[in-house]
Amino acid sequence: MLILYNKPYRMLSQYNPNPDYPEQRTLPVEFFAMGLKPLGRLDYDSEGLLLLSDEEEAEQKLMNPKKKQRKVYLVQVQGAPNEDAMLELREGGLTIRVAKKDHHCAPAKASLLEGSPEWVWEREPLVDMTSESSWLELTLTEGKNRQVRRMTAKVGHPTLRLIRTQIGKYVLGDLAPAEWRKA
Repeated sequence: MLILYNKPYRMLSQYNPNPDYPEQRTLPVEFFAMGLKPLGRLDYDSEGLLLLSDEEEAEQKLMNPKKKQRKVYLVQVQGAPNEDAMLELREGGLTIRVAKKDHHCAPAKASLLEGSPEWVWEREPLVDMTSESSWLELTLTEGKNRQVRRMTAKVGHPTLRLIRTQIGKYVLGDLAPAEWRKA
């Protein structure tokens, strides 16, 4: 069984609470009872599509970096990236620090969107909008820890909000936060 889940903001992609922060929300217990395990991760402060499965080989099939599954993100960034910043994201070779090592990012598909997407739900708490922001759609074929956030910061536009909308052929669609459906 494969489940598509819209992970809410400020939720861990795991069942076990963080002993240092027991107030942090974790994945619903009903998924654990169904024998489902999260495939990959989505950061505590990120939202959107998280896949869960009870199939042993599902993680290797869907999340293995060698498979180069396409992951699509909707990203609200501080400021308005110019064409040079967008080109840096698209060309590849952007160097970010991951686990105390330099990582050279593969090329990404990057588009600057016109305004705010109409379908995006409000987040609690709201994003601090003391400065101008823009929305990007980024498509990656790799998935390093906090990679999207590190990439946008590196080009001078820190991420304010991050929503994963697609993994391979699986699309978030109209799932509201905390809703799920079978694939």
